[in-house]
Amino acid sequence: MDATGQNGQDTAAAQQRVVWAVVGSDIGPLLLAATRDGLVSVVFHATDAVRDKALGRIGSRFGTEPVEAPDSPLLADAIRQLAEYFAGRRRDFELPLDWSLITGFNREVLRELAAGVSYGAVVGYGDLARRVGQPAAAQAVGAAMGANPLPVVVPCHRVVERDGGIGGFGGGLETKRKLLALEGVLPEPLF
Repeated sequence: MDATGQNGQDTAAAQQRVVWAVVGSDIGPLLLAATRDGLVSVVFHATDAVRDKALGRIGSRFGTEPVEAPDSPLLADAIRQLAEYFAGRRRDFELPLDWSLITGFNREVLRELAAGVSYGAVVGYGDLARRVGQPAAAQAVGAAMGANPLPVVVPCHRVVERDGGIGGFGGGLETKRKLLALEGVLPEPLF
């Protein structure tokens, strides 16, 4: 063992590199963060304060300071595909995703959402709970949507209330309405 107490492995080398960029979108600035495993975070309303708080959380989870790198190959596909989505030229994201910021039931629900609820469709909280074998877990599904580290790409905006209500949304109800209108689920807002 070396001075670090490891078998020749430097602690810094064991850390995961996280790169990030803020990109414009039809719903405001989005913070995108990625690791070598894939896109790890999408954050709405990426003002300086929101960005700094999100980067602090991500940095503490990965044990490294995220690096601003808008030209990084790790972000290139995500930036391009999100631009295509907002331009109405993309319905499905084909990106590697790093699921390490979410675990357990929340991860299971979000993976089902990503795989099983397509562009232009919606699903109820209870229906999504049934899909993962937990029919009484509609409220827990709501919590999983609120914990989604990859909104838009993992489309939590497509989860609505059983009675036709829009439900909640971490990015704000106006953002949810805009995303659902983009996908043709709701009419475009008049103003």
